[in-house]
Amino acid sequence: QVQLVESGGGLVQAGDSLRLSCAASRRTNYAMGWFRQAPGQEREFVAAISWNGVTTSYADSVKGRSTVSRDNAKNTVYLQMNSLKAEDTAVYYCAASNSANLGPLKSYNYWGQGTQVTVSS
Repeated sequence: QVQLVESGGGLVQAGDSLRLSCAASRRTNYAMGWFRQAPGQEREFVAAISWNGVTTSYADSVKGRSTVSRDNAKNTVYLQMNSLKAEDTAVYYCAASNSANLGPLKSYNYWGQGTQVTVSS
């Protein structure tokens, strides 16, 4: 079992930057992912990173504006988001996979409670 706690969300203006953090209760040698869910919409993939940080993946909607990284010594994963847009407004969730490498949504079996990101235009 692993607990995940997200932080770093808030209210920002369009064009601003935010860095989200996800602290795990213990070391996880697994891939980690970020997902988001806007009101009335399904949860969608944002970014993911393999256990060693070598492989990353991004949704087209954030590619080029976001960077996912991890510090395994701190059991923490980060999502740096730049040039934020109103459509980035959502609750952002961190998730831990059951695999060391990137996999489908069903491979993520531990989830945090989420952190709200609101971008005003």
